[in-house]
Amino acid sequence: MIRVVFFDIDGTLIRTGGAGVKAFSRAGHTAFGVPNGTITMKFAGRTDTGLVREFFHLHGIAPTPEHFQRFFDSYVFWLDHLLPHCRGGVCPGIFELIQDLRQLKPAPAIALLTGNIRLGAEIKLRQYGLWELFETGAFADDHEVRDQIAVVARQRTSEMLQLTDLRGEEMLVVGDTPYDIQCGRAIGAKVLGVTTGGATSAEMRLHRPDWLVNDVREISVADLIR
Repeated sequence: MIRVVFFDIDGTLIRTGGAGVKAFSRAGHTAFGVPNGTITMKFAGRTDTGLVREFFHLHGIAPTPEHFQRFFDSYVFWLDHLLPHCRGGVCPGIFELIQDLRQLKPAPAIALLTGNIRLGAEIKLRQYGLWELFETGAFADDHEVRDQIAVVARQRTSEMLQLTDLRGEEMLVVGDTPYDIQCGRAIGAKVLGVTTGGATSAEMRLHRPDWLVNDVREISVADLIR
């Protein structure tokens, strides 16, 4: 029985048309005076906290709690400003998949497992009408390392469901990068890989997800719960 389905956000649930990357760049410029400071950075599958730490390292900025807070305050301002002006949207089949999961008896919890900070996740998902569909989740605020975010997600969902702990076969992670597969394996979960975002089929296949599809319309809930 699948008791919880954890979804990644960027490239899995939505595409933001580059709003997140642009907001990071604007934050680096306006908060720390570094123009184009993220141009060499790779974003797919990373955590926001890890990305900011890399930005600080690249530009000789001390990674103090105050500097992290200043960066993220600027980032969420720019994200909220830029999202409506970027050509993003919900990935194909996502609304339908969540609806089908909710019709199961018993229905699994629908949760987030993301490298976004929580407020960034909320801003992105509210823009596309998805935020209210999720019951719980874990974020980059919880830990800088994605595998540890997965551990927090499992613990938090176990508590919500009033279980001692979720077993691996009771969890499904849906994501679009090898990092999503890796963090799913870190908690023993099954993994559905999709190629709607940051990685090719060949790259994803190397990490052996349980299922791999171009988008979630290619698989049914019945296939996932067998």
